[in-house]
Amino acid sequence: MTIATTILLGIVYPLVVTGIARVLFPDKANGQLIQRDGRTVGSRILGGFLYPGLITGLAQVFFHNQANGSLIYSNGQPIGSELIGQYWTDPKYFHGRPSVTINPSTGTPEPYAADNSSASNLGPTNATLKQDVQQRVAALQAEFKKENLSVPPGPVPVDLVTASGSGLDPDISIAAALYQVPIVAAARGLSQAVVTKLVTEHETGRFLGIFGEPYVNVLDLNLALDACSQNPSQC
Repeated sequence: MTIATTILLGIVYPLVVTGIARVLFPDKANGQLIQRDGRTVGSRILGGFLYPGLITGLAQVFFHNQANGSLIYSNGQPIGSELIGQYWTDPKYFHGRPSVTINPSTGTPEPYAADNSSASNLGPTNATLKQDVQQRVAALQAEFKKENLSVPPGPVPVDLVTASGSGLDPDISIAAALYQVPIVAAARGLSQAVVTKLVTEHETGRFLGIFGEPYVNVLDLNLALDACSQNPSQC
């Protein structure tokens, strides 16, 4: 998706717009002023109708899924977008990052409020942030104890206890997903090996092999979990 968008915006779009400008408005395209009213109207038609229509058409043809919100479907019905996270609380599912978004109507906390993307704006030395992280670590450890599991040794993956800048992050790191495997497996009655395999199969690698970190889309992974539980042959 990122490569395709870069090609569209960085190469295809400039070439198309430049070509149209040179055909319809050669004088203006070469830096000369055009004063005739007809050219002014033409420019408005180009900028107000033809250009938006062209870009919309190209997007629908070449990037149909992205142009329509990168929706994820289940049984033919849209259930979310791969670009916007959802709030998961059931231990049978992988959980996304903490979210500190607020309901714009009530002003009260509402995790993953898609109509009000926001962050806490707390710096790394802020005492409130430190307390929030400690509480999230304790809550996560309590989930292990609730399923009669041993808490994994070592530090908790940072994205499981810190909110993203948008509050709507749809992805988690591979480390964050693997950390939750024992809880999800126990809650579903699946082996940890099976759940780990699902994580591996739904991993998205680094962009161009070098940029960023591998991750999994939480909604996509949880849909695979449901399919696995309903039909073990899909595990």
